This record gives sequence, structure tokens and C-alpha cells, in this order.
Amino acid sequence: MNRLTYPFDATMLRKKQKSIRRELLGQDVSFLEKRIAILGGSTTNLFRDFLELFLLDAGIAPVFYESGYAQYYEEAVFPNEALLGFSPDIIFVFTTSLNLKEMPAPFEKKEEAEARIEREYVRYHNIWQGLGRYRAVIIQNNFEMPAFLPLGSSDAVLWGGWRHTIESLNARLAQYAVKHANVCIHDMHYLASLFGLETWFDLFQYSAYKLAVRYEMMPFVALHAANLIKAIFGKTRKCLVLDLDNTLWGGVIGDDGVDGIQIGKETPEAEAYTAFQKYLLALKERGVLLAVCSKNEESAAKAGFSHPDTILHLDDFVAFQANWESKDQNVRRIAKMLNIGLDSLVFLDDNPMERAIVREHVPEVAVPEVTGGDVASYIRAIERNGYFETVSISEDDRKRSETYHANQRRVEMEATASSYADFLVSLDMRAEIAPFRRIYYDRIAQLTNKSNQFNLTTRRFTRADIERMAEDSRYITLYGRLQDRFGDNGLVSVVIAEKEGKDVHIRLWLMSCRVLKRGMEEAMMEALAEKARLAGGEKLIGYYYPTAKNGMVRDFYSAHGFSLVDDADGNTVWEHSLETDAPPIAKKHFIQVEESE
Repeated sequence: MNRLTYPFDATMLRKKQKSIRRELLGQDVSFLEKRIAILGGSTTNLFRDFLELFLLDAGIAPVFYESGYAQYYEEAVFPNEALLGFSPDIIFVFTTSLNLKEMPAPFEKKEEAEARIEREYVRYHNIWQGLGRYRAVIIQNNFEMPAFLPLGSSDAVLWGGWRHTIESLNARLAQYAVKHANVCIHDMHYLASLFGLETWFDLFQYSAYKLAVRYEMMPFVALHAANLIKAIFGKTRKCLVLDLDNTLWGGVIGDDGVDGIQIGKETPEAEAYTAFQKYLLALKERGVLLAVCSKNEESAAKAGFSHPDTILHLDDFVAFQANWESKDQNVRRIAKMLNIGLDSLVFLDDNPMERAIVREHVPEVAVPEVTGGDVASYIRAIERNGYFETVSISEDDRKRSETYHANQRRVEMEATASSYADFLVSLDMRAEIAPFRRIYYDRIAQLTNKSNQFNLTTRRFTRADIERMAEDSRYITLYGRLQDRFGDNGLVSVVIAEKEGKDVHIRLWLMSCRVLKRGMEEAMMEALAEKARLAGGEKLIGYYYPTAKNGMVRDFYSAHGFSLVDDADGNTVWEHSLETDAPPIAKKHFIQVEESE
């Protein structure tokens, strides 16, 4: 089992941090290098060290910048040549309630309290505004409750209460983050509540070492922060693959029958499984795909979802594998059915032997350790490991299960069509292709950090990068949405090109594999060529950088009439003339294209 997967041994991590770091750096993997600035209101070197471990384990190699001790405000608000030269991708403002400058007097009046809270909020507003010059994603800790409450229970209601002040400030921080996509909140308030303030804070450690969080808690803080950073860079999972017996319900459906499984409210065990199914339904509704992988007769397995108290139903799952084959084979089959990578899957099973088999034979799949029958451990494993952490939830995310069900219907129709061309015509496809729009910035950034198979250069961009390029006249930006008779596929393709004189360089080209070979790549190519001509371009230059996952697009440019001009160990450069007498740049397609106003 991975030593950096929750539940982990925090004591072991603290003792072996350096040796684990060496092991991670020695892996034969291609790390995504990211520059992370930490502006701390307390000692942050321990946080940095543990954060590095969790990020390296996720394939992200961080390079760090740390502010001087408690210099977070000055380094953020005033011009900072060192930070500017560092060029951060992420700026982490690591402050806690100990950094609040104006805590109230016990019997402060309302007007005084509101003015003081406003002054405190303005300090942080100034920090975020100052950091805006770096065009990085800003992560801001919210504030944990104080360890001591002089007013007792009245602290939550009186204007002079410390708790009342912190809750008011946290609400203001949340409101700002909702309106400003470049600011993410790291929920320290939740973490401190989760572990308990007596476990979280140690007065001696703060007095002696200026540790705002107890030394023993720092690995958990770093894991939580790493999950957020992984989400920013698209390193989260897409699909939760679930066992059935003693995982989704109590008991064994084949032995106990539908009436005998534990689900509903009749027993404590049944209530626990009901709560778990409600949690899974909430994940599904925000965009996590659910799938079943069970050793069972299919008819018996499906019968479990006919129980009158079940929360989940068959149509909540995008794949259903119930048979007597090994689960590692079925997990691979699920990934293939959904056309997603194995590293997009999380496998949850109460049986330790099944977990071990999947870990050994499909190491790309995340397999958290759980305690069979302890339903709370299932939720903890999903939550603490941040498999499905997110920084934004788009309409496309919320419709993801519906989209995959529609894709299955397309596959069924394709199987009955007389020819592939007839199948494409019968889809009645309509595309919207246009320059980036603000409403789609989050989704576009999400795609650049997630799409790996149909991605020619695999460059990663934050939302701030997307906004910058959308507003820069040097860049040609295009997004593509695709609809057909079965529904809306959502935003499925992104192209970014940069003008340099008469040449137009294609810096990014990606597309969701679920619309592969339906003509969307041809429609996007036509639109790009037209935009490039209108911008005065005479030649398109494309780049392909091979990775372990994008081999499917190795011949993309040659298939569209581009000529190879350079090949350096598989890193190829291609060009195509935009002159009117040049060969057509795109093949025939059956998509009606509309440009959004």
C-alpha cells in the first residue's frame, strides 16, 4: 500500500520524510513541474516539506519560494522583485486565526465590531489584489476557531466574541472566492474541527517554534492542501468503481436476497449504508462517475437496486460489471468502456484480498484502504485522499453521467448503421466553435489539465493563463461544443495558437476522446485556419510532443495535410500553408458549425 495514501502513519512520515522524498524523485516518471510560493504568517518549512511529498506522489514536482517569517502582507502588497522573478503558478497564503490583528473586546458594540471586521477583511482583500500582478492561482487559508473562548458559549453570538468574528470573516472570504475564480479557499476551519482544536494547536509549540498547527498535524494539513493543488492542475480522478456486498449494502445479495440486505432505516447497519449511498449520490450529482464491479450473478446484483429503500438506482451507474471474472480484469474493462485512463479510477471494496489483487495488477488505479463493514471508513478514505477534490463545478460536470449514458446509446446506434458515414449523418451534429468566453474559462482550464490522450502538446494552464491569452491579441483561441440527437456533449475541444509575424503556432490542441472520430477535429481545424487567415497568417505550424498517453494523435498533423519539418526524438514540428491555392486543411465532416455571438 502507498505510504502516502490515507490512512497513513504520520509518525513514520515525519521520521522518514527525507528518504521518502529521495525514493519519489528516483521514480522513472515525467513530473509536472510547478512553482509554488508560500507566504506564511507562521513557520511554514514543515508544511512545505510534507506538501512536497504528497505532490511528488501525484506526479507534480514543486519548486518553492517562501516568504520571510510573518512577512506575508508586505511581500504580497508591495512590489516584490524576488517573487516576480520566481514567476509562481500558485501563491499559498498560509495564515491562521493567530494572524488576525484585531480581535474584539468582550463587550464591543455592533458598530465597532462591524468596522473592525471590515478592517480585517480589507487587509486580506489588499493581499489578493497585490498578488494579482503575478497572474497566479491564489490559495488562501480560512480561519480555524480559536483554541480558547473567553465568553464561553456566548462567544458565538455576542459581537465581542472571537468565534463570532472568525465566522464572519470566513463568510467574507468565501463570498470573495465565489466571485473571483483565481482565489481558492483552503478549508483550515474544517480541518481543525475534524481533528479537534486540542489536537490541532499546542501553545508551547507556537511559543517556542511559531508553529500555528501542531507538528503532529502537519502531514494532514499538507495532504489536504496537496489535494487542492492537484485539483487545480487536473490531477484528480473521474470514476468511483464500487463493490456491492458489504460495500453498497450490508449482507450478500446472493445469499440473503433483496429482502435480506441491509439498507434503509430498520437497523443501525442499514442506516449506515443508506448514509453512504446518499453520499455517493451527491458525488454523482456533482460529476463523479459511478460504476459497479462485483463478483455476482448479474441478475442478482441488479436486483439489489430494486430494494424499496435503495438510494442509488441502476441508471446512476455508467458501467456495471457483475460476473465471476477477476476484478482487475473487470476494472480494466470499465476503463475501456468509458474510454478513460486507468489512472482516472478509484476502486472501493470491503474485501482486502480484492483490494490487493487490483493494487498489484492495475497499479494505476487508486485503491484506498478501508475497514470492511465500517462504512464511515469508506467515506473517510474518499474524502481524506481528495480523489475527487474540485476547485469549480461546471454545468458539464453536473451532466457527466448523463453524457456517458448518451454515449452508450450512440455506440448502440453505430452498431446498427449501414455505414459509419450514415451513422455520423444520423447523429444530426451541431457545433458551436468560437473564441474563449469568460463563462467557459473554468471549464477550459479544467480540460487543459485533464485531457491526456488527444492532446498534442500536453501543456497545462491555470484559469489566470486562460484569461490572459483570451485577452491578448497575439493569441487565437477557440473552444468547441458539440450537440447531437442524443444530447449535449458539452465543451469538448480547445485550441490555442500564437501569432508570430506571418506564422501561426499551435501551442495547444486537445479534445475529449468521447467525441473522437465524429468530425469535431476537422471542424476545429477549419475554424482555426479561417481565424489564422483573417489575422494575416500565411502558415500554420503545429507541434507534437509524445507522452505515455497521447500516442493516438502522433499522426494527427500528417492526416490533415501538414508537412513534417523537424523531428527531434519524436518531438515533431509540422507546417501547412494557408495560401488560397494550398491543399485543403481538413477532411469532410458532417457537423453543422455555428459561431457563438
